[in-house]
Amino acid sequence: MKKLEILNDLTAVFRWTARLNMHEGIANHFSVCLPDSNADFYVNGSGMHFSTIKASDLVLIEQNKIEELKKKPELVDPTAINIHGTIHKKVPQARCILHVHSKYATALSALKNPTLPPIDQNTMRFYNRVAVYDDFGGLGFEEESKKMAACIGNHQLMLLANHGILTTGQTVAQAFDALYYFERACETYITALSTNKELKIASPEVAEKTAQDWENYPTGLGELHLKAIRSILDSEDPGYKE
Repeated sequence: MKKLEILNDLTAVFRWTARLNMHEGIANHFSVCLPDSNADFYVNGSGMHFSTIKASDLVLIEQNKIEELKKKPELVDPTAINIHGTIHKKVPQARCILHVHSKYATALSALKNPTLPPIDQNTMRFYNRVAVYDDFGGLGFEEESKKMAACIGNHQLMLLANHGILTTGQTVAQAFDALYYFERACETYITALSTNKELKIASPEVAEKTAQDWENYPTGLGELHLKAIRSILDSEDPGYKE
């Protein structure tokens, strides 16, 4: 995939995330590495609302210039440089990283036991597949970022206790599909808890089989999901590609 198409995928996801109200003010960051780079990446700059970001707004962060860029918070938030820069560098499969403080994932992160039980097919998708970073130590500067990178390991998702959710993928589509469905799964769980009724939890065998069914689904659901989103934006909000 060409550079511009990858950046357009990312900006489409910015705009769609805003439509879903999963963003938070001008905070939170999405980033993506290009195929021909090692761990250099593009990320949203400081002070930009997700609903307005376009491809030409994304800032290139080169690993050999990170220390210099940390001194320019007006260009890129230092926490974005630290968290995304460290994970891109240390976690090979994290070519795209999406980090938000979405309502239901953050609510889950605030629970003493943030395990997502298998109560429907969306929650089962993530059965035993989410790393939990349970050592909140601030906003995500250098040392915090190193601990996050060590925690995520081979997982696609990492729930940050008292903080939010971070998803990764080889592509923007993969990372966003995980983000979207994890938020839906958290919404179902938090809503079910609000009834104060006993939960019907699937057996470990059923939960694991369902998770594997998701992983082995015969079509690329993430790619189709993003393709559909971009089709809507092309008609209603084409500025994301500028």
